[in-house]
Amino acid sequence: MNTSDVIVIGAGAIGSATAYYLARRGLKVTVLEKDGCVGVGGSSRNGGGVRQSGRHPAELPLAMYGVKHMWPNLSEELGVDVEYYQKGNLRLGKTEAHMGILRGLTESCVAGGLDMRLIDFKEAKEICPYLSEEIVGAGWCPTDGHANPMLVTLAYYRAARQNGVRYVSGAEVTELRKVRGRVSEVVTANGDVYSAGRVAVTAGYDSRKILSSVGLDVPMSPLLMECIVTEEAPHMFWQMLGTAMADFYGHQSKHGSFVFGGTHGYEAYAAYDGGARGASVAVPSTCRAIIGYFPVLRTLKVVRSWAGWLDECVDHIPVMDNPEETPGLTVGCGFSGHGFGISPVVGTLLADLVVGDAPLLDVSKFKYDRFKAKI
Repeated sequence: MNTSDVIVIGAGAIGSATAYYLARRGLKVTVLEKDGCVGVGGSSRNGGGVRQSGRHPAELPLAMYGVKHMWPNLSEELGVDVEYYQKGNLRLGKTEAHMGILRGLTESCVAGGLDMRLIDFKEAKEICPYLSEEIVGAGWCPTDGHANPMLVTLAYYRAARQNGVRYVSGAEVTELRKVRGRVSEVVTANGDVYSAGRVAVTAGYDSRKILSSVGLDVPMSPLLMECIVTEEAPHMFWQMLGTAMADFYGHQSKHGSFVFGGTHGYEAYAAYDGGARGASVAVPSTCRAIIGYFPVLRTLKVVRSWAGWLDECVDHIPVMDNPEETPGLTVGCGFSGHGFGISPVVGTLLADLVVGDAPLLDVSKFKYDRFKAKI
């Protein structure tokens, strides 16, 4: 009962996508999730951006591939409307300093082959008529978009189950074990032992502790991510929104509510509790930021807020690798708040690594050994 071809640890969007793509290849897959349901962490608790703009150069090819080849057909493939809309991304600036930041981001993206440009206030206002008169200009990427994080996560879970994947909830992993030199056993807090030919760790920040049991250490920190959801409003725009200073980001959802993430400056000091939070302390600062860019939203009521933990890697890009020290193990963590938008591609790439195929795209910049001391 506890033997599989592959064990995936973590049932977020990336873990469930990995399980789905492995099952599609005919493998027997078990997913172990410490919580009572899927997507409790950052997977279902983010602003929903499916963006290429503002990406690290190493991540940009993954984001561009996903937007071109995977996101447009994802609802049809998974049998769930994931509310994907490709209506562009406005990253807004109010000062010349802001525009300097946007200029640098634009130049980096254009160098990587992305269709992105700086636009002035007049053009930004034509795209989104509700902008504040304080805005100077924006970075504009017409091929960016957004989707519903909860629906994406649940759609991958549902499709994985339909393809035979077994999910075990309430299974907190405490240890990986090697058998004859290969990682092939997983131990949970209640003493259950699961065995498989391959193990994939996709458990967000919890991956760090899990990986330490076999001597690996991905240098990442827990970072609190907080979002608000407003009451339903008449549809105003479909663009993904952000700012040069990243003080808020988000979009208007299909049914009319706005989903916005924001910051208050104290995220790095929040004590990691390993779970999800139902309330956000960033609501006041996020609302002030939003009103500064969209005065029309001033009277809109916030109906709920929530928070989850990101796995912020020290160099802000993930680890996707089969470390040479741990045969049988695939690592996928450290996505630093960028994982949702590339989750279909990442699930595909991790599945490639698990089965030993040449990855669909180049993952050499995401290897674990980049953290080793150079002698």
